[in-house]
Amino acid sequence: MSAQLPLLSVESLSKSYQGVHAVRGVSFQVQRGELLAMIGPNGAGKSSCFNMMNGQIRPSAGRVMIEGVDTTHYSPQKIFRLGVGRTFQIAETYLSMTVRENVQMVLQSHRKGGLSLSAFFGRLGALYRDDAMALLALIGLDHQAERLCRELPYGDVKRLELAIALAGEPKLLLMDEPAAGMAAKERVALMELTAKVVRERHIGVLFTEHDMDIVFEHATRVIVLNRGEIIATGTPNAVRADPQVQAVYLGSGALYSHGEAH
Repeated sequence: MSAQLPLLSVESLSKSYQGVHAVRGVSFQVQRGELLAMIGPNGAGKSSCFNMMNGQIRPSAGRVMIEGVDTTHYSPQKIFRLGVGRTFQIAETYLSMTVRENVQMVLQSHRKGGLSLSAFFGRLGALYRDDAMALLALIGLDHQAERLCRELPYGDVKRLELAIALAGEPKLLLMDEPAAGMAAKERVALMELTAKVVRERHIGVLFTEHDMDIVFEHATRVIVLNRGEIIATGTPNAVRADPQVQAVYLGSGALYSHGEAH
Protein backbone atom coordinates (compact mmCIF):
# COMPACT_ATOMS: atom_id res chain seq x y z
CA MET A 1 0.00 0.00 0.00
CA SER A 2 1.08 3.57 -0.57
CA ALA A 3 3.00 5.21 2.22
CA GLN A 4 0.73 8.23 1.74
CA LEU A 5 -2.34 6.37 2.98
CA PRO A 6 -3.31 6.76 6.67
CA LEU A 7 -2.60 3.68 8.75
CA LEU A 8 -6.17 3.85 10.09
CA SER A 9 -8.99 5.89 8.64
CA VAL A 10 -12.37 6.01 10.41
CA GLU A 11 -15.10 7.65 8.33
CA SER A 12 -18.49 8.74 9.74
CA LEU A 13 -18.65 5.73 12.05
CA SER A 14 -21.99 5.27 13.82
CA LYS A 15 -23.61 2.64 16.01
CA SER A 16 -27.20 2.56 17.27
CA TYR A 17 -28.84 0.17 19.70
CA GLN A 18 -32.63 0.19 19.40
CA GLY A 19 -32.58 3.81 18.30
CA VAL A 20 -30.05 4.96 20.90
CA HIS A 21 -26.87 6.36 19.36
CA ALA A 22 -23.78 4.95 21.09
CA VAL A 23 -21.51 6.42 18.39
CA ARG A 24 -22.52 9.09 15.90
CA GLY A 25 -20.51 10.24 12.87
CA VAL A 26 -17.03 9.68 14.29
CA SER A 27 -14.18 10.39 11.83
CA PHE A 28 -10.42 10.47 12.43
CA GLN A 29 -7.12 9.05 11.20
CA VAL A 30 -4.06 7.44 12.77
CA GLN A 31 -0.63 7.67 11.12
CA ARG A 32 2.43 5.51 11.67
CA GLY A 33 4.54 6.76 14.55
CA GLU A 34 1.52 8.32 16.25
CA LEU A 35 0.15 7.69 19.74
CA LEU A 36 -3.47 8.86 19.58
CA ALA A 37 -5.56 9.00 22.77
CA MET A 38 -9.35 8.71 22.75
CA ILE A 39 -10.82 10.06 25.96
CA GLY A 40 -14.24 10.82 27.38
CA PRO A 41 -16.47 10.11 30.39
CA ASN A 42 -18.63 7.08 31.09
CA GLY A 43 -20.82 6.18 28.12
CA ALA A 44 -18.89 8.34 25.66
CA GLY A 45 -18.68 5.48 23.16
CA LYS A 46 -14.97 4.70 23.30
CA SER A 47 -15.28 0.93 23.66
CA SER A 48 -17.98 0.81 20.98
CA CYS A 49 -15.56 2.57 18.62
CA PHE A 50 -12.81 0.12 19.50
CA ASN A 51 -15.07 -2.88 18.98
CA MET A 52 -16.14 -1.63 15.55
CA MET A 53 -12.55 -0.99 14.49
CA ASN A 54 -11.57 -4.46 15.71
CA GLY A 55 -14.48 -6.23 13.99
CA GLN A 56 -16.22 -7.35 17.18
CA ILE A 57 -19.38 -5.39 16.38
CA ARG A 58 -20.72 -4.12 13.07
CA PRO A 59 -21.32 -0.38 12.62
CA SER A 60 -24.75 0.95 11.73
CA ALA A 61 -23.09 3.35 9.28
CA GLY A 62 -19.65 4.51 8.18
CA ARG A 63 -16.51 2.56 7.45
CA VAL A 64 -13.08 1.61 8.75
CA MET A 65 -10.01 1.51 6.47
CA ILE A 66 -6.61 -0.04 7.24
CA GLU A 67 -4.08 1.47 4.81
CA GLY A 68 -6.78 1.81 2.18
CA VAL A 69 -8.38 -1.62 2.75
CA ASP A 70 -12.04 -1.44 3.80
CA THR A 71 -12.25 -3.65 6.91
CA THR A 72 -15.71 -2.53 8.07
CA HIS A 73 -17.20 -6.01 7.77
CA TYR A 74 -14.07 -8.06 8.47
CA SER A 75 -13.86 -10.52 11.35
CA PRO A 76 -11.42 -9.82 14.21
CA GLN A 77 -9.20 -12.64 12.89
CA LYS A 78 -9.04 -11.15 9.41
CA ILE A 79 -8.26 -7.71 10.84
CA PHE A 80 -5.51 -9.26 12.97
CA ARG A 81 -4.00 -10.74 9.82
CA LEU A 82 -3.80 -7.23 8.35
CA GLY A 83 -1.54 -6.18 11.22
CA VAL A 84 -3.91 -4.86 13.90
CA GLY A 85 -3.18 -5.83 17.51
CA ARG A 86 -5.47 -5.35 20.49
CA THR A 87 -5.08 -5.21 24.26
CA PHE A 88 -7.99 -5.13 26.69
CA GLN A 89 -8.99 -3.51 29.99
CA ILE A 90 -8.70 -6.95 31.59
CA ALA A 91 -5.52 -8.65 30.43
CA GLU A 92 -6.00 -11.90 28.50
CA THR A 93 -3.30 -14.56 28.92
CA TYR A 94 -3.08 -18.35 29.33
CA LEU A 95 -2.62 -18.55 33.09
CA SER A 96 -1.43 -22.19 33.14
CA MET A 97 1.37 -21.48 30.65
CA THR A 98 4.69 -19.81 31.31
CA VAL A 99 5.35 -16.22 30.34
CA ARG A 100 7.56 -17.40 27.46
CA GLU A 101 5.01 -19.93 26.22
CA ASN A 102 2.32 -17.25 26.01
CA VAL A 103 4.47 -15.26 23.61
CA GLN A 104 5.53 -18.38 21.68
CA MET A 105 1.87 -19.28 21.17
CA VAL A 106 1.14 -16.00 19.39
CA LEU A 107 4.36 -16.14 17.37
CA GLN A 108 3.41 -19.63 16.18
CA SER A 109 -0.15 -18.59 15.33
CA HIS A 110 0.95 -15.45 13.49
CA ARG A 111 3.73 -17.04 11.46
CA LYS A 112 2.02 -20.34 10.66
CA GLY A 113 -1.40 -18.87 9.96
CA GLY A 114 -3.14 -20.57 12.86
CA LEU A 115 -2.66 -22.29 16.18
CA SER A 116 -1.49 -25.91 16.05
CA LEU A 117 -2.69 -28.54 18.51
CA SER A 118 0.87 -29.18 19.66
CA ALA A 119 1.24 -25.51 20.52
CA PHE A 120 -2.08 -25.40 22.34
CA PHE A 121 -1.21 -28.43 24.45
CA GLY A 122 2.09 -26.94 25.51
CA ARG A 123 4.54 -28.74 23.21
CA LEU A 124 6.25 -25.56 22.09
CA GLY A 125 9.83 -26.46 22.98
CA ALA A 126 12.32 -24.27 21.13
CA LEU A 127 9.76 -23.02 18.58
CA TYR A 128 10.43 -19.27 18.18
CA ARG A 129 12.02 -19.33 21.63
CA ASP A 130 14.68 -16.73 20.78
CA ASP A 131 12.12 -14.36 19.29
CA ALA A 132 9.89 -14.79 22.34
CA MET A 133 12.80 -14.02 24.65
CA ALA A 134 13.68 -10.92 22.60
CA LEU A 135 10.13 -9.60 23.05
CA LEU A 136 10.22 -10.34 26.76
CA ALA A 137 13.53 -8.51 27.04
CA LEU A 138 11.96 -5.54 25.26
CA ILE A 139 9.28 -5.22 27.94
CA GLY A 140 11.58 -6.19 30.82
CA LEU A 141 10.11 -9.62 31.59
CA ASP A 142 12.87 -11.90 30.28
CA HIS A 143 13.84 -12.74 33.87
CA GLN A 144 10.27 -14.01 34.44
CA ALA A 145 10.18 -16.14 31.26
CA GLU A 146 9.76 -19.52 32.98
CA ARG A 147 7.26 -18.33 35.55
CA LEU A 148 3.61 -19.35 35.22
CA CYS A 149 1.36 -16.46 34.24
CA ARG A 150 -0.95 -17.07 37.18
CA GLU A 151 1.97 -16.28 39.53
CA LEU A 152 2.68 -12.83 38.06
CA PRO A 153 1.76 -9.55 39.72
CA TYR A 154 -0.96 -7.77 37.74
CA GLY A 155 1.39 -5.07 36.48
CA ASP A 156 3.61 -7.73 34.90
CA VAL A 157 0.57 -9.41 33.33
CA LYS A 158 -0.32 -6.12 31.63
CA ARG A 159 3.23 -5.81 30.32
CA LEU A 160 3.09 -9.39 29.08
CA GLU A 161 -0.11 -8.54 27.23
CA LEU A 162 1.82 -5.86 25.35
CA ALA A 163 4.49 -8.42 24.38
CA ILE A 164 1.74 -10.79 23.21
CA ALA A 165 0.23 -8.03 21.07
CA LEU A 166 3.64 -7.20 19.59
CA ALA A 167 4.22 -10.88 18.76
CA GLY A 168 1.67 -10.48 15.97
CA GLU A 169 3.99 -7.85 14.41
CA PRO A 170 1.23 -5.22 14.29
CA LYS A 171 1.43 -1.97 12.40
CA LEU A 172 -1.52 -0.69 14.46
CA LEU A 173 -2.22 -1.32 18.15
CA LEU A 174 -5.64 -0.74 19.72
CA MET A 175 -5.15 -0.45 23.48
CA ASP A 176 -8.32 -0.24 25.57
CA GLU A 177 -7.29 1.24 28.93
CA PRO A 178 -3.84 -0.38 28.86
CA ALA A 179 -2.96 0.87 32.34
CA ALA A 180 -6.23 -0.13 34.05
CA GLY A 181 -5.67 -1.67 37.48
CA MET A 182 -1.99 -0.78 37.61
CA ALA A 183 -0.20 1.25 40.27
CA ALA A 184 0.80 4.81 39.34
CA LYS A 185 4.49 4.03 38.68
CA GLU A 186 3.54 0.94 36.66
CA ARG A 187 1.14 3.00 34.50
CA VAL A 188 3.86 5.52 33.71
CA ALA A 189 6.39 2.78 32.92
CA LEU A 190 3.97 0.95 30.61
CA MET A 191 3.13 4.07 28.60
CA GLU A 192 6.80 5.07 28.38
CA LEU A 193 7.49 1.60 27.01
CA THR A 194 4.59 1.89 24.54
CA ALA A 195 5.86 5.27 23.32
CA LYS A 196 9.32 3.75 22.85
CA VAL A 197 7.88 0.89 20.79
CA VAL A 198 5.93 3.37 18.62
CA ARG A 199 9.11 5.27 17.85
CA GLU A 200 11.35 2.26 17.26
CA ARG A 201 8.91 0.16 15.22
CA HIS A 202 7.15 3.09 13.55
CA ILE A 203 3.70 1.70 14.30
CA GLY A 204 0.51 3.53 15.22
CA VAL A 205 -1.32 3.28 18.56
CA LEU A 206 -4.87 4.26 19.44
CA PHE A 207 -5.56 4.03 23.17
CA THR A 208 -8.17 4.96 25.74
CA GLU A 209 -7.21 6.01 29.24
CA HIS A 210 -8.76 7.63 32.32
CA ASP A 211 -5.47 8.89 33.75
CA MET A 212 -5.12 12.37 32.26
CA ASP A 213 -1.49 12.66 33.34
CA ILE A 214 -0.73 9.63 31.15
CA VAL A 215 -2.73 11.05 28.24
CA PHE A 216 -1.25 14.54 28.25
CA GLU A 217 2.28 13.29 28.82
CA HIS A 218 2.44 10.61 26.13
CA ALA A 219 -0.21 11.17 23.44
CA THR A 220 0.74 12.72 20.13
CA ARG A 221 -2.87 13.82 19.63
CA VAL A 222 -6.08 13.54 21.64
CA ILE A 223 -9.69 12.92 20.57
CA VAL A 224 -12.44 13.81 23.05
CA LEU A 225 -15.78 11.99 22.81
CA ASN A 226 -19.03 13.06 24.41
CA ARG A 227 -22.20 10.97 23.98
CA GLY A 228 -20.77 9.23 20.95
CA GLU A 229 -19.59 12.35 19.12
CA ILE A 230 -16.17 13.99 18.80
CA ILE A 231 -16.23 17.41 20.47
CA ALA A 232 -12.50 18.18 20.26
CA THR A 233 -9.33 16.88 18.63
CA GLY A 234 -5.77 18.16 18.58
CA THR A 235 -2.49 18.17 20.45
CA PRO A 236 -2.61 17.51 24.20
CA ASN A 237 -2.02 21.21 24.92
CA ALA A 238 -4.74 22.30 22.49
CA VAL A 239 -7.28 19.87 23.93
CA ARG A 240 -6.40 20.81 27.51
CA ALA A 241 -7.01 24.47 26.64
CA ASP A 242 -10.22 23.88 24.68
CA PRO A 243 -13.08 25.77 26.43
CA GLN A 244 -15.67 23.08 25.65
CA VAL A 245 -13.45 20.32 27.01
CA GLN A 246 -12.75 22.36 30.13
CA ALA A 247 -16.43 23.09 30.66
CA VAL A 248 -17.74 19.59 30.00
CA TYR A 249 -14.93 17.38 31.32
CA LEU A 250 -11.82 18.77 32.90
CA GLY A 251 -13.61 21.28 35.06
CA SER A 252 -16.05 18.68 36.38
CA GLY A 253 -13.44 15.99 36.88
CA ALA A 254 -15.51 13.57 34.79
CA LEU A 255 -12.47 12.35 32.92
CA TYR A 256 -10.97 11.08 36.15
CA SER A 257 -13.84 8.70 36.87
CA HIS A 258 -13.23 4.95 36.95
CA GLY A 259 -15.25 1.83 36.26
CA GLU A 260 -16.50 3.07 32.89
CA ALA A 261 -19.64 1.47 31.51
CA HIS A 262 -19.46 1.74 27.73
